[in-house]
Amino acid sequence: MAASSGQTLSSLLQQATLDDHEEVLKASNTILRKSKHELEPQHAKVVALLKLDRFEDALKVFEDGGNQLKERAALERAYALYKVGDLEEAAAIASGSDGSRGIKHVEAQATYRLENFAKTAELYKQLREQEAGIRNEENDLRINSGATDAQLEWTRQGHLVGQKKPSREDLEAFETAYNAACGSIARGPLGQGEVLLNRAKDLCNSLEELSDVEKATEILPIVVQQIYVLSGLQKTEKAIDLSSSITIADISDLDTRKIAQNNSISISPQPPNPYISQRLIESTPILPGSAKPFRHQSEILHRNACTLDLLSLKYTGVANSTSKFLSQHPSATVSANVNSISVLNAAAHARNQVAKPGLKEILPLLEQRPNDVGLILTVIQLYLLTNNHGSAINLLESFFARLEASTTPSNQEVRFAPGLVGLLVSLYTLQGRKTHIRTELAKAASHWRRKQKPDIALLRAAGSALLESSKVEDLTAAAEIFSDLHSRDPNDRYAIAGYVASHAATSPSKLGSEADKLTPTQRLISNIDVDALEAAGIATLPIPSSTNTKKRSTEDDSKPAKKRIRKSRLPKNYDSSKPPDPERWLPMRDRSSYRPKGKKGKTKQAALTQGGVVEKGEESLELAGGAGKVKVEKVGGGGGGGGGGGAVAGKKKAKAKGKR
Repeated sequence: MAASSGQTLSSLLQQATLDDHEEVLKASNTILRKSKHELEPQHAKVVALLKLDRFEDALKVFEDGGNQLKERAALERAYALYKVGDLEEAAAIASGSDGSRGIKHVEAQATYRLENFAKTAELYKQLREQEAGIRNEENDLRINSGATDAQLEWTRQGHLVGQKKPSREDLEAFETAYNAACGSIARGPLGQGEVLLNRAKDLCNSLEELSDVEKATEILPIVVQQIYVLSGLQKTEKAIDLSSSITIADISDLDTRKIAQNNSISISPQPPNPYISQRLIESTPILPGSAKPFRHQSEILHRNACTLDLLSLKYTGVANSTSKFLSQHPSATVSANVNSISVLNAAAHARNQVAKPGLKEILPLLEQRPNDVGLILTVIQLYLLTNNHGSAINLLESFFARLEASTTPSNQEVRFAPGLVGLLVSLYTLQGRKTHIRTELAKAASHWRRKQKPDIALLRAAGSALLESSKVEDLTAAAEIFSDLHSRDPNDRYAIAGYVASHAATSPSKLGSEADKLTPTQRLISNIDVDALEAAGIATLPIPSSTNTKKRSTEDDSKPAKKRIRKSRLPKNYDSSKPPDPERWLPMRDRSSYRPKGKKGKTKQAALTQGGVVEKGEESLELAGGAGKVKVEKVGGGGGGGGGGGAVAGKKKAKAKGKR
């Protein structure tokens, strides 16, 4: 039965062409109607469905066909699973197969999408060491290997990249030039990345086998990357012009479209309206599983969304979502994403306030999360804004003390993280604590020297700081550090210089010929004019223009203080020809020319002496209502008893006024 079915299938396939996949599918279905479990037509049907991009239907055939079909067509099954987004299952099937060349390609693609770039690089290395199986496979391997190397650089695994500098072959195709540009951008040199992107763009435009529509589709991702590079190079105007030259809605790749929309908002010359920016970001369709950005891209997009929420005053929502995320990472970590989310959480609780108002809201969070690196860095920054360097140092020192007391290896890695050590050293430098700087760097160097891959920059800084000390133990520690660096890389000129400088003071016999590898002193000073330096004299520091001291300088002690002369103030109608009024210093009511207004004022004025002299020991008082005058004599006061009396005359009874 199997032989006859195979002959029937062969005869049917002879009537179809290699590209007529629909005819192959019909022929396979014809055989399977008679015998459902026939292996040959099942395999042919799977291949035809894959050629027609009907991956779900192909997987159904595998489920109906049983284990024999799955074992025979492991490559086709892994490829179908990869295309529908089941990457873990596809990678597992590919890794457990016979290891053929085709299935290694599928495994490499699956591990690439799973972001296991180290495994992907290893697979492509194995494929390139073998002879290519089909035409143009070598070119595809070069393209895919370049993309993997770029992702290794983005994920901080650049030590796994064998070739850092672009080769001549990388500049011959626009795909390889684009991948080389992405690798340069990930490493940091954006200028080189810009040159390589321009090269990739020119190569794509020069291809004759592509139509104008295909060229436009291939160039759009290059332009999006160019916008990012130009903004990083501070060429904002060029980035804006380039961004306005493309239509984001025309980008077919949904992940590229989302990134382009994000970059367009970030380079806006004016502060964007956060509410409109949110609408634009949310207008991008939801990305399917196979089109989602890589993890490092998704993390940046998520942080940008939280930033827009903060600008839109959605403090409670950001605080709740970030707190939920941070609850899943309670331990201290140096993860950039976790610590950035912690900063956003602190900004949400502080409602975007800084300095002392922000500290008032954030310090209670520090009691709840004492080992949150991002929160600690935020508090330190706010302390520095308020010029409170001492509190910033105390906070970081207490955090380091807690980590040192812990026995968890991950806490020790955080304790001696180069960035945190550098921060503490910078704070010590602000206060001139040179001894503390040497102690901290020596402890960090002792930790990193035990590592297989130490931080070279930190070891260099520690060795240089210890060389400035006059203590024998510090010089000995510097000699050990530079000896370690020199043994790791004998051609490192910095390590050689440190090795010579440290051993020259402690053990000159160990120098050997190392000093001869350095640039001779005569060559270093060959361009220095000694006579001109001697004629110029000793340089002195400039005197500050203003000082905060309250003491007077010695130069001003002998000079009398200058008296300030006020401008003369004269009356409005002053006439120099007329003599001034001698009573001008008296109040107006005491002057002889004063005349009160109104009847009551005149009566009161007449009743007062106004400071005048009363003649003959008596004075007269005028009664109210014109009733006459009363003379009053002065009576001398006597001691003891009552005094004399005085004459009172001319009294007049006042009538009481009232209603009858």
